[in-house]
Amino acid sequence: MAPLSILVAIAVLPVILICLFVYSKDRDKEPLKLLIKLFFLGILSCVIVLLLSFIDIPFLPSSTSKMNLFQLLFYSFINIALVEEFFKWIMVYLFGYRSKYFDQLYDVVVYAVFVSLGFAFLENLFYVIIQGTLKIGIIRAFLAVPGHACDAIFMGYYFSLARIYKYKNKKLMRLNIVLSLLVPTLLHGIYDFCLFVENPLLVLVFFMFVTLLYVFSLNKLSTVSKDFIRDN
Repeated sequence: MAPLSILVAIAVLPVILICLFVYSKDRDKEPLKLLIKLFFLGILSCVIVLLLSFIDIPFLPSSTSKMNLFQLLFYSFINIALVEEFFKWIMVYLFGYRSKYFDQLYDVVVYAVFVSLGFAFLENLFYVIIQGTLKIGIIRAFLAVPGHACDAIFMGYYFSLARIYKYKNKKLMRLNIVLSLLVPTLLHGIYDFCLFVENPLLVLVFFMFVTLLYVFSLNKLSTVSKDFIRDN
């Protein structure tokens, strides 16, 4: 087992770096007090999900290796992706999207990322310390943590579109609020499903998917931070 200090460092470092990267692109910086609050709300959402994970679902085997295709789909998209993204989404909606400080469209992307990486912070510590290996920490630093951030970027992007249509078209506003949960859930579900299905072809699909996810996420980040300046 690697030294605890090294494990903690490798679990925390990618979270800090991504938070700083997203924060650096904010032209009008958000209050640090709000961002810290959102980060801890992300940690809280992870605690809630961890507690819910102790609830057994009758038709799901205890191991993914024993699940059939339908069970894997349900487990990936509903039991994991929807549950995790919903609790992150509700924190962003209640304390970010509705915040009095949300006066630029990029703001809500920052909020979503800080909530999501608060979630990833606790989850990463849990996995890396329990596994006790640098290999797990390195893999998660390049896949799991950025994956959470990418899902958050899409969440924030659709929240920003919802703000655009808030005073122009209520139907489009509501549609984008739904998409702010639905799209991250689908992306998260695809990510997990490809990992759980023990198929060499899906391993290739997984890495192609992750590459495209990173590219499109950076594109969304750039679009909101540069093109969409204000919501009025």
